[in-house]
Amino acid sequence: MTTPPFETVTADDIRAVSAQLGRPARNVVGIAARCVCGAPTVVSTAPRLDDGTPFPTFYYLTHPAATAAVSTLEATQVMNEYNDDLAADEELRAAYAAAHQAYLADRESIELVPELVNISAGGMPVRVKCLHALVGHALAAGPGVNPIGDRALERAAWSPTVCQCVEGEEAASAGE
Repeated sequence: MTTPPFETVTADDIRAVSAQLGRPARNVVGIAARCVCGAPTVVSTAPRLDDGTPFPTFYYLTHPAATAAVSTLEATQVMNEYNDDLAADEELRAAYAAAHQAYLADRESIELVPELVNISAGGMPVRVKCLHALVGHALAAGPGVNPIGDRALERAAWSPTVCQCVEGEEAASAGE
């Protein structure tokens, strides 16, 4: 197995993620994607929480602007469209199934949780259920790995290349 794409988490990262979530971050094992300003955008979460609960969502979208944009996208019922696309397009289904396998491999490289065998996130591999999980995976893995996450990210009113972090903007201004 390979190691999933993420950076070691720092105490500053945990503080930032906790502030983003409005609650203490739990069981973060890495930062899988960052905003252009460096703020955490996607965290990797332990497959089994400290209390013993299995946690299938390995890539968890935390950036408030990204989360809001994906929530708005979900409210437009785009998931129905993506499910129809999956039903009609064999190549898309195959790519989505491959994304599911990649997700499982990343999570299982941290810990194999028997209760989660063959369970990924976001509805993979057969349906679209949660765009937050799919966009988180797309941001963590990079373009071309999760085709539905990529589509949602392209359509969302947010981009990882444009900082929408108050702290990031202040930090960028301070550096000028």
